[in-house]
Amino acid sequence: MHLLIFLKMAEPGWFMRIMVLAAQGVFFNSFFFSYLISPRTCHRFVGYLEQEAVITYSREIADIDNGRLPKWTAMQAPDIAIDYYKLPEGKRTVRDMLLHIRADEAKHREVNHTLANLDQNSD
Repeated sequence: MHLLIFLKMAEPGWFMRIMVLAAQGVFFNSFFFSYLISPRTCHRFVGYLEQEAVITYSREIADIDNGRLPKWTAMQAPDIAIDYYKLPEGKRTVRDMLLHIRADEAKHREVNHTLANLDQNSD
C-alpha cells in the first residue's frame, strides 16, 4: 500500500511504472524461493528492511519539521492515503500520512523479528 501511495504522489511515467513492476516481479520470485529454503532468514531480512524504512520516514518527518521539504509542508496526502488511513479532516498532510506509514513499518518490523525468533518446529 505504501508503494501505491508514493506512486500516486510521484505520478511516474510508463517507463518507471514498468521498472517498478519488473523489480517487484524479480523480488517476489526471489523472496518466494528464499522463503522455501529459510523462512527465518527471510523474516529477519524483512525486519531489518522495515527498520530502515522507519529510519527513513523519521528523517523525512524531521526534514518537513525543519523546513527542508517545503513542498511537502502544506501538501495534502493523496486520496488513496486518506481513505486507507482514514485521516481525519485537518490531519491530512503528507506529514500526517508519514506518521501513519512509519507506525505501519514499525509494527511490520516487530512482527517479522518475532516470526524470525520462533522455532519453526515447535512454535
